[in-house]
Formats: sequence, structure tokens, C-alpha cells
Amino acid sequence: MLKKRLLIGLLTASVVVSIVFVPMLNAQAQDQEPDIQSLDGKGNNIAHPDWGSVSTQFLRISEAAYADEISSPSGENRPSARTISNTLSVSPADGILNDRDLTAFIYAWGQFLDHDIVLTNAATLTESFPIIVPAGDQWFDPSSTGTVTISLSRSIYDSATGTSSSNPREQINSITAFIDGSQIYGVDAERAAALRTFSGGRMKTSAQNLLSFNTNGFDNANDAHRFADDELFLAGDVRANENPELLSLQILFVREHNRVAAEVASQNPSWTDEELFQYTRRIVIAELQKITYEEFLPALLGRNALPAYQGYRADVNPGIANEFATAAYRLGHSMLGDDIEFLDNDGNENREAMALRDAFFNPAVVQETDLDPILKYLASDNAQEIDTMVVDDVRNFLFGEPGQGGFDLASLNIQRGRDHGLPDYNTVRQAYGLARVTSFDQITSDPAIRSALATAYGNVDNIDLWIGGLAEDHLPKSSLGATFTKILVDQFTRLRDGDRFWYQNTLSGDALRDIQNTSLADVIRNNTELTSLQQDVFFFNEATVVNDTQPEPPQQGGGGQQQPPPNDDPPPPNDERRPPRGRGGRGGDRPPRR
Repeated sequence: MLKKRLLIGLLTASVVVSIVFVPMLNAQAQDQEPDIQSLDGKGNNIAHPDWGSVSTQFLRISEAAYADEISSPSGENRPSARTISNTLSVSPADGILNDRDLTAFIYAWGQFLDHDIVLTNAATLTESFPIIVPAGDQWFDPSSTGTVTISLSRSIYDSATGTSSSNPREQINSITAFIDGSQIYGVDAERAAALRTFSGGRMKTSAQNLLSFNTNGFDNANDAHRFADDELFLAGDVRANENPELLSLQILFVREHNRVAAEVASQNPSWTDEELFQYTRRIVIAELQKITYEEFLPALLGRNALPAYQGYRADVNPGIANEFATAAYRLGHSMLGDDIEFLDNDGNENREAMALRDAFFNPAVVQETDLDPILKYLASDNAQEIDTMVVDDVRNFLFGEPGQGGFDLASLNIQRGRDHGLPDYNTVRQAYGLARVTSFDQITSDPAIRSALATAYGNVDNIDLWIGGLAEDHLPKSSLGATFTKILVDQFTRLRDGDRFWYQNTLSGDALRDIQNTSLADVIRNNTELTSLQQDVFFFNEATVVNDTQPEPPQQGGGGQQQPPPNDDPPPPNDERRPPRGRGGRGGDRPPRR
């Protein structure tokens, strides 16, 4: 039973008064051995303890399409991935804003979530699979040598696979599939211990209440090499320092953990550090799950895209599908802008904008500005449209200048799909229950994209999945086409239904309502000095109501007006302000910030 309740935050606003509670276990429940969710995901499913756990194979909904039916990359008869990128992924100088008023939080949360459920490492024994650069490429081969390549190493795979056509190569997910806060807490005991204080259930922080630094040599990505390894922050996931927006969310949820832990400890002075830590971890995981399913996914896919939750299903494998990890969920790369801006509480710039290419693995900017200006920017700036186009900062300058460590993210996505033996776009559509297309007209109504697809691929049965899914016309009230929608709905339904620790399966009554009444905006307000935020930070336009909150002293017990129920539709975009549709999306100026 979950009876005793603890007030952990009180938010008052001009429009909404929100009271957020954390449910507490009663004494009887405390005396029982708690069912603690493992770090590595093992044992979540009693009958199939490895489902969704660390180092398990990606699932396949469509059959592998290796060139030799065993392990040789697919797409051997297609043009170079860089040629495809040059044909279909060059972004206009001013970009193309999304047509549904989605904010930059849509891609920032998408990446933060991705680092909770997917990590594909390179194989221990390096297998090179370079991307051929066409001679005379403006950025990578301006001297027309015809010998330039972009390096890529093939992914790690289960060594028991790739032995025959009946046992093709299967890649491995290096972290848990579950939405379990692994990007915050880690997936192994050693890293998890390094993140904890072992006092009061709290996690370690450094000056300014930021993350602790990686001073003990844990694995950490540092692709840009701007800073020494021990000058990067340590988090549950190795990719935490990749950009300031991602890092801000990593820090935000460590602060949230420590905030909740302190409140729980104040109400339960007899609890041990371990009891406080595990209880707080469960609450934070529940917040991640709720925000993802009640805010992020409805913003991306539209309301009610997923079937209603009917409870835990032990027969559902939550494992990550290769089609999801290696193609569909890389959709966010199309939404990136070419800079990061820094805004004060009122939406005014308080620091010079930083080019995205200069922000990779650059933790110093967060130390300089703290979280507030970055989180305010994410809630106030409109994201780029989801289409085949990618800004130059990641298409030509990812992690460095061309020829000096720089990569093309679009090319890498295409090449990675071939490395994993993904079938063509049409075959994947069929595997997910969609009809095969017979013409480029059935993919997109945009004549420029249709022409580029025809130029690059020749026919509809030869298209790389990542490109084909992004090229599709979007479904009504959604930012995705039919194919990627099918893939995401399948994956996120299985992640939810196949998780024994899912918050709606483990919490009930007041406890469940308290989590459902917590939004990402609430978490931000509770852990920063920002007060001026819209209640749904995934949407913003000039008509958005921004709540100026004034914190009040904590109170015990219920009362107050709750937030709107999570199934309410977000404020509709203002159609009258939208500029005319441009190639593949909508251009025009950003709405005023607040």
C-alpha cells in the first residue's frame, strides 16, 4: 500500500496552481523486502530474465538483408551514403521550421531518452566500413582527388551469430532497453557507485550543483577532444557530454533526484541511504516514463497514437528493434538547428549564441551559463522540420572540420543501416503491415523530394530506410509519416507493456495521480530559477501562455487546483501566423520568445 504522502513541490502560477506530491511507503511496506529494479535490466521479466537487459541482441521485425545473407552490409548496389546525403540532405541556409510549433525540447528530450534505451558500440575487433566521398565534394574533397572517405567502424554484434544464412549477424544493445533512468544511474554497479554519495540517498555533484567530473577514468565519449577526459562530467551514460542541451537534461535530473531524496529523508529520518536512494530512483524513473508518454510522444505523433495501457504483459518482449534504433529513432537529427542560444527568464538573449559545431563535447559552456539559459532556449525556440534535410553543423562539421575529424551525420545514419543489414524502405514497410509503395508520388507530395529520390535511387525498392521514412508526407496532426509512426508505435508500446516496473503497474491511487500531475515544466521549475515557462514545454508559438510562478512555502496534504489532465490536447498552433510552405517544410521567422 502507498498511503503516506510527502509534498515535494508547490508551484503557483497566474493560470495554474500545481501541487506535486511524492507517495511514501507505509511502515508495513517498509518491513517487506522491496522488489528493486536491477541496473542491468535482468529479471524484469521473471520467465525471460534477459529480455530488455544489457548486451542483448536487437530484435528484427523485418528479416536481415545482408548482401551475402550472412554479414556483408546491405545496399551494395546503392550509391554512396555521402552521395545520397548530398542529394537529399542539404539544408537551406535558413533552415525549415517544423509546421506544428514543436520546440527544440522535442529533439533534446528525444536524445536524452535515446541514451536511456539504445547504445550501439563499435566491435572490439575493428571492422572498417568507410563511406566513399564523391570526387569534388565541396566539403570533403574540394581538390577532386577521388580518394577521400569518411571513416566508420562496424557495430558490435553477438559473436554466436553471422555464421550462416540461417544465422545472420545480429547487433547488440549495450544498455538496457527499458526506460529506467540508465542515462542517470548507469547499468553496472561500479559506475553506479561512482555516481552516489552513499549518504542520504543522494547522488554526487560538483560546484554549481553540476555533475561530478570523470576523474577515475570511466569510459566516456570525447569525440571532439576539446577537453581532457577528466574535464568531462560523469553520468550514467557515456555520451552525456556530447552537447550542452543534452548535458543540461542530465544535470537537471540529478538535481531532481537529490531534491526528492532530501524531501523523503526529512519525512523518514530512520530510512537508510539505500532505502532513500532506491525509492527516489523509482520516483525519478516514473517521471521519465510519464513525461515521455504523456508529453513527448503525443507532441511528436499526435494524441492517442499508442493503444491505451492495459497493464503489464509478461509475453511482450520490450527489446529494441534494429529498425527503430538504426533508422526510425534517428529522426531527431533532422530537427537540429545550427546554433544554441541562451535566454533569460523573460526570453531575452543573455549570452552570444554558439554554433552547434562548436558545442560538441564542450562542457565549459554549461559551467559558464548554468542550466537556466539553455533550458529556457529549448522551451522557446522552434525545431526544424522532420524531413530528409540536416543542417551543415552535423552534415559537414560533426565533431570537427571536414578532413580533420569532421563527419556527416546523414551519411553515418545511412551507412549504419547498411552495416546492420537493414532491408530497403519498401520491405520494412511491408514487414510492419503497410502496403508497399509503387511510385515516388506515394511517398511524398513534394515534387523536389520526389525528383531527388528518383535521382538518388532510381526505383522505390532501393531506398535506404532512414531516407525513405523521413521523406514521407506526415500523417494528420503528427510530425511523422506512416512508416516511422508504425515503427515508433510498435517500439514504445512494447517498452511500456513489457516492463514489469512500469509506473502505472507499480503505482496506484494518490501515488499514480501525483506522477501523472508532474510535467517536465514542473521538474525544470523545481530545480532551476526559471519561473516563466509554458506548462507544455514541447510546444511554443506567439499565442502560448507562459506561467510566471512564484514559489510558496511547502504545505502538507492535498488541495489546490491540479494541472489539466494529461490527455488534454496541447494548445493548437496558430495557423494564421504560419508562413507559406517551403521545400519539405515551413520556413519563416521564429515566434517571439517569452
